[in-house]
Amino acid sequence: MASDQFATFSMKKYLISLWLIFSIVFKSNVEAQQIHLADYERAVSFLWQNVNNKKTFQLQLTPHWFADSTGFWYLHHSPEAKQYMKVEFARMQIESLFDHDRIAVILAGELKEEVEANELPINAVEYIGKNQLKFQAKDKKYVLNLTDYKLAEDGETKTLNPFESTSPDGRWIAYSKDYNLYIKSIESGDEKQLSHAGVKNYEYASYYSWGDIMEGEGGERPKRFNVSWSPDSKWIYTNICDLRSANKMYLLDWSVDTLFRPKLLSYYRGSPGDTGMVYMIPVLFNVENGNEMHPGLPRNTHINAVNVQWSKTGDKLYARYATRGFQNHYLKVLDMDSMQWQELIHEQSNTNIDQFNYWLMEEKNQIIFTSERSGWKQLYMLDMESKAITPIAPGNYYVNNVLRLDEKANYVYFTVSGREKGRNPYHQHLYCANIKNNELKLLTPENLHHEISFEPGGKYFVDNYSTAQIPTISVLREAESGKVMMELSTADITALLSFNWKAPETFTAIARDGKTEIYGAMWKPTNFDPTKKYPVIDHSYTGPHTQVFPGNFSRVLSINNQALAELGFIVVMIDGMGSSGRSKAFHDVSYKNMGRNLTDHVLAIQQLAARYPWIDAGRVGIFGHSAGGYDAGHALLEFPDFYKVGVASSADHDHRMEKAWWPEMYMGWPVDSAYHNQSNITMAANLKGKLLLVHGGIDENVNPSATFKLAENLVLEDKEFDLLIFPSQRHGYSGKHGDYFLKKCWNYFVEHLLGAKPIWDFSLKEMK
Repeated sequence: MASDQFATFSMKKYLISLWLIFSIVFKSNVEAQQIHLADYERAVSFLWQNVNNKKTFQLQLTPHWFADSTGFWYLHHSPEAKQYMKVEFARMQIESLFDHDRIAVILAGELKEEVEANELPINAVEYIGKNQLKFQAKDKKYVLNLTDYKLAEDGETKTLNPFESTSPDGRWIAYSKDYNLYIKSIESGDEKQLSHAGVKNYEYASYYSWGDIMEGEGGERPKRFNVSWSPDSKWIYTNICDLRSANKMYLLDWSVDTLFRPKLLSYYRGSPGDTGMVYMIPVLFNVENGNEMHPGLPRNTHINAVNVQWSKTGDKLYARYATRGFQNHYLKVLDMDSMQWQELIHEQSNTNIDQFNYWLMEEKNQIIFTSERSGWKQLYMLDMESKAITPIAPGNYYVNNVLRLDEKANYVYFTVSGREKGRNPYHQHLYCANIKNNELKLLTPENLHHEISFEPGGKYFVDNYSTAQIPTISVLREAESGKVMMELSTADITALLSFNWKAPETFTAIARDGKTEIYGAMWKPTNFDPTKKYPVIDHSYTGPHTQVFPGNFSRVLSINNQALAELGFIVVMIDGMGSSGRSKAFHDVSYKNMGRNLTDHVLAIQQLAARYPWIDAGRVGIFGHSAGGYDAGHALLEFPDFYKVGVASSADHDHRMEKAWWPEMYMGWPVDSAYHNQSNITMAANLKGKLLLVHGGIDENVNPSATFKLAENLVLEDKEFDLLIFPSQRHGYSGKHGDYFLKKCWNYFVEHLLGAKPIWDFSLKEMK
């Protein structure tokens, strides 16, 4: 009996202890899940519109170069004022571009309103000469004489007619009429018809633009006109825009207040594998005799149309184009006297050629071009006489862009990433290479990310350098040596630091191959507590044409990750294998394999969780827009046990329903089973977590049809999800719609990932 009483007492004691433990844990969890208006207000305070030129200043200096190469002007923002400053190279001093106080007085009289000298209401400032400026104020254009400070309205009202083109010798005007090309003598006014076969949908001197929206069935597309005169005015190169077989995509605009039926919108858009596309047919016209010639260039779709460039004298026409699927790029030249073509460069790849660029050096009969034939994007030089191709300063690094060619001195200036050992492979540096002997010179040695702008004469450049942790320093450098001539400004983040802000932490992880180092960044809330567990949100965009690592300081603030983190999250951005900016092999991982682009994200987050006890790898969310929206939807379908919450906005959920060029570049052409297997729509049955689909109703970039089709399949699979359509919005969401989306996105994660009760009624304007 005693033993039974003891057992009963022990059981009661155990149950009471268990209840106490449960109560403490439950109370702790409830407290951890709570969110307050103050948290939202703190998040709002870190939105870009509440940070830029409010808590941070001079994150980026943009030089406006004087056309005569004597200097430049720039805007200098500080907590006290917005000032227009200048640097004249002869003086090498920072001075005011004009007397701000005098301008304020003059403008106040002109505009009949109060004008503050530290916040002048002007824009479109243009340097005309040492003593003359143009600018715009209140939709009027003015000319300011800096000698006597007299202000006059700009009498120049002449605007270029986008549907006309004047010959270089000033004798002819080219234009189109009734779908044909005409020229008119400026001297006599006589008109000459050059083409005669043009009809609607087979249109000379036209082109297809990205947003050629047509209203109603059979509606007219916007008028387009484009010709390229040879410098000697003897020839016109143009295209016939052939729309006869082109497929359309459709949109319904429900947002017009005065209409009670939706407005039907359509546009020509080919999807991957389509033959019903807009085609561009190259054509040449001899101005003297009016003859039309088809110069032997291919009739390509508008996504891989021929691009041409005339030589300086007009004796040669250079043509660049890709084959469908982007596995072949050609550069050819046409001799205008013999009318014979010569193939100069043929780039080939078993996967794709993402970028092929070239730069003419006509005086030396050479061409500089980019190629990945070595396994890295590098510069090469083609000698057009010997046909020899030689690398320029070869090595295992990535060439981002050519910024300047000094043909006389045989120098090429270009930005590079990944060359300096031990440095972040996404940080760019400026180099100068001697084309003759491959001598390479580093002009920006600081171990930071450099963004460069050359003055027209090429003697100087402005360098904005920073990292995700180090605020921007802006300097003027000498191009020949890289020597810093003067410091222009240093970013002021004093006010931001007063909000307890800390820069995001950058990190590395090991990729899926078990050896490659990948890079990322993570944002913590300013009230971060290392004793707590934080859910993780992956801000994703794995589109293979770019990378997301925040190389410069302004980007870590402008993408609003800090604001989201303030609601109780760790926000990460990761560049896994398959993204751009590194080796060809690194990039090719995503070819025909974009459905696996998030593999390295999963691995990186798991490695971070093993490294940091405050990361909760059991609560991971993801959001992204466009290709990032595909990521967000795909994450919950490809990795349903890892990603728990997703917000997918304006997403291309099935690449077969996308615009043709982007998927054909990265998923291959012809279309094969890879498209089907990596479609979010075909994987709808895999959904386990919470998914919010968002799209603009009149998005002509990524048509909303794939979002609707995914929604339909999710219904058929009996999967719970959420759908938000903005009837009036295109690919991006602006104004009140952008604000609404931001609040919806934040609260979706607050409710479903953080497990707290969200608050809707908060303002995106910072509380004073």
